[in-house]
Amino acid sequence: MAGVKALVALSFSGAIGLTFLMLGCALEDYGVYWPLFVLIFYAISPIPHFIAKRATYDSDATSSACRELAYFFTTGIVVSAFGFPVILARVSVIKWGACGLVLAGNAVIFLTIQGFFLVFGRGDDFSWEQW
Repeated sequence: MAGVKALVALSFSGAIGLTFLMLGCALEDYGVYWPLFVLIFYAISPIPHFIAKRATYDSDATSSACRELAYFFTTGIVVSAFGFPVILARVSVIKWGACGLVLAGNAVIFLTIQGFFLVFGRGDDFSWEQW
């Protein structure tokens, strides 16, 4: 039952993050949909982790080069997702208020993705593969 509660909480926080992103795009004062390109960053951020988990066979090791490279690429993707709306606001493509809403949405979504991997990525008796 704890897994179901975690799944509901993660889906609720994901919905809040996407709401911030949509507000940054669709409010009448902002009305520009360029910030929606951060959805690409949301989709590709877990890919290095999946590749490293698949390629690394020794799960007892505290560190491996493949896992560290995956952390590096994931960090680059997350930093790029936070930098993209700032660059758009800096060149006056979007307004700074929209940038703030997109940054808030980024924080919530990436914390949701991290929470998903913390809750369902352990490989215990209850894992994310069941969903």
